[in-house]
Amino acid sequence: MGAALSWSVRTVDRALDGETVYRELLAGEPVAFWLDGSLTDRAVRRISVLGTGSDVLVRDAADGDVFAELQALLAARTGEPPQVLDGYFNGGYVGYFGYELKALTGGTANRRATTPDALWIWADRFIVIDHDRDLTLLVAIGPASAEDWLDRAERAAADWSMSGVTRPALADLDLEAHLELDRPAYLAAIARCMTALEAGETYEVCLTNRVRLPAVPDPFAFFCWQRATNPAPYAAFLRYGELAVASSSPERFLTVDADGWAECRPIKGTAPRDLDPFQDQVAAKSLAEDEKTRAENLMIVDLIRNDLGRVSQPGSVQVPQLMQVESYRTVHQLVTTVRGKLRSDVSAVDAVRACFPPGSMTGAPKIRTMELLDELEPSARGVYSGALGYLTVDGRADLSVVIRTAVLTPDGTVIGAGGAIVLDSDPVAEYDEMVLKATATVGAN
Repeated sequence: MGAALSWSVRTVDRALDGETVYRELLAGEPVAFWLDGSLTDRAVRRISVLGTGSDVLVRDAADGDVFAELQALLAARTGEPPQVLDGYFNGGYVGYFGYELKALTGGTANRRATTPDALWIWADRFIVIDHDRDLTLLVAIGPASAEDWLDRAERAAADWSMSGVTRPALADLDLEAHLELDRPAYLAAIARCMTALEAGETYEVCLTNRVRLPAVPDPFAFFCWQRATNPAPYAAFLRYGELAVASSSPERFLTVDADGWAECRPIKGTAPRDLDPFQDQVAAKSLAEDEKTRAENLMIVDLIRNDLGRVSQPGSVQVPQLMQVESYRTVHQLVTTVRGKLRSDVSAVDAVRACFPPGSMTGAPKIRTMELLDELEPSARGVYSGALGYLTVDGRADLSVVIRTAVLTPDGTVIGAGGAIVLDSDPVAEYDEMVLKATATVGAN
């Protein structure tokens, strides 16, 4: 049984600027995170959380069951969060599950990633920014020394400064010249997908690629550029020593609310925006009506209904939104919402395990398709295609699918991109869509 937690909270009566808070308070910390909900017009997440932590759980798939380990750590931390934090992130773990953890959820350990398969920060010092209510909460969990950190946080809040973004050199590179699978190799992999589809081994294959670019000198500056050029509801920056993850993900993997409702919002179908308003509207309408895209979406929805159904109360799984176009700065996407009420014996971590890896990043059926992907893709996906977000001490969760994401280390910058291959896919169009997604990640134009 762990020790009971204690919270210290201070309120600032305005919504602070996340970039300023990070630079003033967190840039010097060995670990830090920014879950950025400020740059979206959706009600899905108008909250930002920035912070650091005293403990970091770093695991590879070979180290054992990290899902069970996280569940035990959360269960050992007890206490009643103050009412002012109701509905907000109120303490817990912030981090990611990498794709290779599929070895713990029905897949096989085919390749080793160069980055940790799981990285979770125990967030005991953090800032919650409510952009709608124009309110900021400074929070510390733990010993009296936490008050020192809150004092620093208040001083940072008083130092209001804004800095511009700088275009990184990566944005000017020819991304196609840095693809792991170049155009002929990617088209050949699509052809192998087609063979498997025609043989009935799979119905849909989410084939992905890696862009391998030089290292960037300032990963946080890269993230600031990324969020300026490709704003997204699940933007996130995560730093652990020399490893940084900069994400502009538009896709919700899984949320679990206080009442035990779990929700997934898979994206299948992407089309570029057009500067001409009429042509842009035509592009959105074409995406919504495209038979191939709708077939892709429907197959993933069925897969997720099955995943959620394994941990939800009988009859509770529902699809309140089916294939709706959502538009972002650079792309239109087709999005579906799937919900289920978790059984009383199921935790948020259990729900993550049941749905991992995200079905929109594997294809269907999940297990056999992951086996095919192990044969088709030459390297580990790593952080890409996993899930990133938070797990709270009171049993809630909010995680995105790790797409439109750069993984930055001193050895280089890696970006994953891909798309769903089905029987009536146009291979050239699939290649172009993969490049479009990679381009959006670095804010190139």
